[in-house]
Amino acid sequence: MTPLRRLLILAVAVLLLAGLGTGLVLHAASRAAEKTRPQAGGPAITAGRVTLDQPGRLLFVNAAKGPRLDEVVSVPAGSATTAASGTGTTAQRTASGLKCLRFYTAAGTGVCLQSVPGALTPSNRALIVDSDLHTLHTFPLAGTPSRARVSPSGHFAAWTVFVGGESYGAAFFSTRTSIVDTRTWRLVPSLESFAITLDGKAYHNIDVNFWGVTFAADDDTFYATLGTGGHTYLVRGSISRQTVTTLVQNVECPSLSPDGTRIAYKKRILAKASLWHEYVLDLSTLKETPLAEHHSVDDQATWLDDDTVAYALPTPGDSGSSDLWSVPADGTGSPHLLLSGAFSPAAPLK
Repeated sequence: MTPLRRLLILAVAVLLLAGLGTGLVLHAASRAAEKTRPQAGGPAITAGRVTLDQPGRLLFVNAAKGPRLDEVVSVPAGSATTAASGTGTTAQRTASGLKCLRFYTAAGTGVCLQSVPGALTPSNRALIVDSDLHTLHTFPLAGTPSRARVSPSGHFAAWTVFVGGESYGAAFFSTRTSIVDTRTWRLVPSLESFAITLDGKAYHNIDVNFWGVTFAADDDTFYATLGTGGHTYLVRGSISRQTVTTLVQNVECPSLSPDGTRIAYKKRILAKASLWHEYVLDLSTLKETPLAEHHSVDDQATWLDDDTVAYALPTPGDSGSSDLWSVPADGTGSPHLLLSGAFSPAAPLK
């Protein structure tokens, strides 16, 4: 093959790749534009000032299609609680302008996980924001945003991303979970560096994955899911000692109650069908209580108070949206629609 012919082939290949990249970007832009067009019958949303330290407001990510899709919004917490009679609140949403795929806040500190489309791959990042939603620090993410939490004091934030596979139901997936001190910006890039005690013995395995951190109030203790050897475990961890210890099996995406006594979590019922049910675990007795929600819940639940948990379910007939539901934490009662077109809530300030 002559040098000229090689050069021509290379030039054609470059043009084809450039065209493919342009096509992918245009396709992604078209899909995004469709989702952000104004929709009839959606919730009332207006731009306004949203802060993280305002009592009596429930913050969440807006999942209703339209111009404010994926923005952090707020509604009066009382309206959402009252709406838990079954129809969901229709209170007007105040939109912040901050777009997140996952969001959480506590004590005036927020964590926002974003994914910005690129020519070939998206750019993923975590933003730590103050009470006025101003960015304090940005961290690049190694994969697709999945879970986010802030400690009750606001001094620590954690996030989980997928670095392989696309969901917890995939046959093969890998996660990376990080914790950052929001006072010093010291980052633990991956919990996989922590020493593991499994069933009372030191444990090492190349397949270790962590996800779904939830913090206790002492600025040291946390809980998370450990996946290894085809099993999942609830672990209790120490940030200062960089250790984790297994407690019980078949616990995913734990969420610690405000009083620190119970863990809400999703329990895998059918592995091949990727079905999970919501449970609450008493940490003093390790007794588990199934909650009244019978749909499969693939979410990290949020405690609205010591008696109620909230979680997202797919909107019926709309695979691109989700709704927030709530259910009593003691296994009684029945699920109620809290907010339509919503996900990733944070417990409201009292």
